Amino acid sequence: MSSTARNGPSTQNARIFDPDALYSQASRENFPVASRLLPAGVRAHLMAIYGFARLTDDIGDELAGDRLGALNWLAEELERAPSGGATHPVLRRVGETIAARHLSLQLFRDLIEANRMDQMVRRYETFGDLVEYCRLSANPVGRLVLEVLDHSTDARNAWSDDVCTGLQVVEHLQDVAEDLAQDRVYLPLADLRGEGTDLEALHASSAGPALRRVVALEAARARQLLFSGVPLAASLPWRPRVAIAAFAAGGMAALDAIERAHYDVLAVRCRPRPGRLAARLALVLLAGAGSAPERTSSPDAPAASGQETPS
Repeated sequence: MSSTARNGPSTQNARIFDPDALYSQASRENFPVASRLLPAGVRAHLMAIYGFARLTDDIGDELAGDRLGALNWLAEELERAPSGGATHPVLRRVGETIAARHLSLQLFRDLIEANRMDQMVRRYETFGDLVEYCRLSANPVGRLVLEVLDHSTDARNAWSDDVCTGLQVVEHLQDVAEDLAQDRVYLPLADLRGEGTDLEALHASSAGPALRRVVALEAARARQLLFSGVPLAASLPWRPRVAIAAFAAGGMAALDAIERAHYDVLAVRCRPRPGRLAARLALVLLAGAGSAPERTSSPDAPAASGQETPS
């Protein structure tokens, strides 16, 4: 990548590549990125993964200049990282984590590929199309977390995929106006048409009834996906159980904020309240108490069926 693309004249680009600025964003996520219940070494590995994911997203979303070129540079850095050949501090740090925990490099490649898609695909026709995008943009992070925790299994990966897709959908709902400013729409077009509205509704300062119904539909789908955090957490030892449950709980608390705003995500900045996150965490843990279920096969639909969301 050229030095202009990486450090160009804009303060924006300098911030994107600043490690301290990247890691500091962890405190603004919907969920605790690295729970203090986990050992220090594990927390360090999780922060290394977060730094890579944040750098990847910020390049794809905010870089002033050649974003595809910068993502290609990132991909090259990633390939060098496990052997210690990366040049950027974030890549050197995650390279140490990849080598120490024998993490799947393909999962990191998928995150880069999702951001390449963002430069070309700006609309999604159906919710299924959006779920397929989340397979690259969100699900790899959950699988990497399980690998770091040394608790990765097929069943847990399937539950984790649900939770991560749900978290990504929640983030899209929170950021409708922000995404629109980049000419990106993550609300499925078929759902907008189904409720009798269109993209013009997204330009308003407040969401109308039809758009609120679309947001409510996607929120319900996300909440059902997040419910897979219950069996996932229940299948783990207590420290990682609480840490993983907090991911799902954070998404649920954000959905509570969206519901409190009556699904008007254009007029209200919907962020989870700390007290609500704690309450949701307790509910997730209680819902899975006394059981350690195993999932023998992946579901046909993204969300687990036949289960009610904790409320």
